[in-house]
Amino acid sequence: RARHAGPPDGGWGWMIVAGCFLVTICTRAVTRCISIFFVEFQAYFGQDYARTAWIHSIVDCATMLCAPLGSLISNHVSCQVGIMLGGLLASAGLILSSFATSLEHLYLSLGVLTGLGFALCYSPAIAMVGKYFNKRKALAYGIAMSGSGIGTFILAPVVQLLIEQFSWRGALLILGGFVLNLCVCGALMRPIALKEDRKTAPEFLEQDYVPKAQERDLKRMSACSPLIKAWSHECLCYCSWKEYDFLLMPGFMVLAVSVLFMAYGCSPLFVYLVPYALSVGVSHHQAAFLMSILGVIDIIGNITFGWLTDRRCLKKHRHFCYLFAVGMDGLCCLFLPVLQNFPLLVPFSFTFGYFDGAYVTLIPVVTADVVGTSSLSSALGVVYFLHAIPYLVSPPVAGWLVDTTGSYTASFLLCGFSMIFSSTLLCFARLAKKIKRTHLRSLTNETDTKQHIWTNGAIAYSVTAELDQKDVEFLAADTNSYSNR
Repeated sequence: RARHAGPPDGGWGWMIVAGCFLVTICTRAVTRCISIFFVEFQAYFGQDYARTAWIHSIVDCATMLCAPLGSLISNHVSCQVGIMLGGLLASAGLILSSFATSLEHLYLSLGVLTGLGFALCYSPAIAMVGKYFNKRKALAYGIAMSGSGIGTFILAPVVQLLIEQFSWRGALLILGGFVLNLCVCGALMRPIALKEDRKTAPEFLEQDYVPKAQERDLKRMSACSPLIKAWSHECLCYCSWKEYDFLLMPGFMVLAVSVLFMAYGCSPLFVYLVPYALSVGVSHHQAAFLMSILGVIDIIGNITFGWLTDRRCLKKHRHFCYLFAVGMDGLCCLFLPVLQNFPLLVPFSFTFGYFDGAYVTLIPVVTADVVGTSSLSSALGVVYFLHAIPYLVSPPVAGWLVDTTGSYTASFLLCGFSMIFSSTLLCFARLAKKIKRTHLRSLTNETDTKQHIWTNGAIAYSVTAELDQKDVEFLAADTNSYSNR
């Protein structure tokens, strides 16, 4: 295990980026390409839109719902073990899906098993990039997350060709072999120990001794349990709490709520873009090409937004860049129902793909800015976990609206308004925080303040009765977070 005082911002970190790049190809790009199977599944099993859409919903839901499990294995066992195990499970799910005889079979194999495998790979790989990079974090994430776009660009026409040549069963079997490359990605994830990681451990672990009272208790149990001797109940509880204490941070709470609406809005489009294009007279190859366009422009959004938000002028405004990208994708969804031929759908794929790549890149960056690098793996697990229910519900709801109304308009409008609300909510929360911070600072300038330096370097303000205790605590926490940055 490599030991560093801080993120090295290079070196083996670029191999971590390459590994994460391949992970996003094998997970997110493959998940997107499942929508190309939508028409084949619907025709073969003779089911409606809503029942067929559950396949894509379950694989997306399982991927995000089990993301905390991936973080847990990465934190307490090994990132390498977690990703390799996930690769084996995902491959097994795709291979078993090629023998499916019913939609229920696909729900379990392609949905649950493959989604679980993707979950064990996705969030740990993304968290590893955050541990190796600080100054160039957004750029590193832009390159790593561009695998989703590049994979979609390449796999969409390839999957369509495989379906035509080998049927949907043969295409799933080949994808199962392709996804085994996740095991190679796992081998690249060399662990790294940072100085700030050791700050989260209990004091008695840092000093490498056990308190006397605890030592007496351990001696009573030492004959039967070496594990309890090494890890006391107090230590486990402390570490578990420190891993998830960010859940009570107001900034993270607002981000979590906005993510719920954003996830609801973005998922149905990847399921229904190809069926919608076919419904307005676009050919199968042109519909698959729309997914390819969306994928390749996604790459440009990943890299350019990653590079731009690393610039000094935009680094402090990453939250606003994120909410702007989400809002633009929402506007694209609102205009989609009036685009009813291939020449009009191409600009849509360009615009939606660019801003989709932009906000996907900024999700881990914004999360790291809110919770810090030491809690990034656990926080990403929770953020992706919050995607689970919207990913599960939104495609079937959109399919039900299509079956009920006979049109895609209501589905796409609901997606657009959901993403715009997500962006607006985060915008108002950031503005409210800025206004309150300005108000508190103006009050402290008018009062007689005294500064005391704490041992952790933060500044505490002794303020007169004009400020209540809650305002003082808010100001101290805010000052501490800015000093850490």
